[in-house]
Amino acid sequence: MTLAKKAATKSKSVYSLHPSFRMEEASRRNLLERTGKSMEQWAELVKKKGPKTAAERREWLKKEHGITTNYAWWIVQVADGTYIGADNYDPEKLVEDQYTGKKAALRPIYDKMLGIIRGIGEDVRVCPCETMVPFYRNHVFAQLKPSTNTRVDLGFALGDKPAKGRLIDTGGFKKKDRITHRIPLEKLEDIDAEVMKYLQEAYERDEK
Repeated sequence: MTLAKKAATKSKSVYSLHPSFRMEEASRRNLLERTGKSMEQWAELVKKKGPKTAAERREWLKKEHGITTNYAWWIVQVADGTYIGADNYDPEKLVEDQYTGKKAALRPIYDKMLGIIRGIGEDVRVCPCETMVPFYRNHVFAQLKPSTNTRVDLGFALGDKPAKGRLIDTGGFKKKDRITHRIPLEKLEDIDAEVMKYLQEAYERDEK
């Protein structure tokens, strides 16, 4: 299924395909052109002739077939059925899995922030990952992560902005991470004017 078709099936969803999937089709073509085998053909070869463990399979692909590290990981994940690609990307389930069990009580915070952040601009895209939900304009400008059973961390891309008030410096700027600051949210009342101010600033910083 192409990305266009995949996007069409998700047209009613508030979520978008994660940007990493935009490279998936090109990477598949590249693997076929370089090796003469498709991703599925390599995965079948691994299952039929490769070693048993994932680590052994990766080394086998690299040493016996000259497959580079990233492709070896990808092929083994496809062979094992653990790879999440454009065809089986299920953002709703990814979010549900983040807010289950003891973290279920945090879901109202997520839902409220989801509506707020999506309302900032028509160009906002929401692309859930396994452990967090990043929000994109041109790049990630904010993210929501249920870091503990009692706290959702709202992260911001604010560069080297000095932290003050409730704003916490994550050390991300020095590490060249996109998310550089966060504000912990433990209850709905924590979503206040200060949160909105930094959220708007992060969005505007990512204009270009």
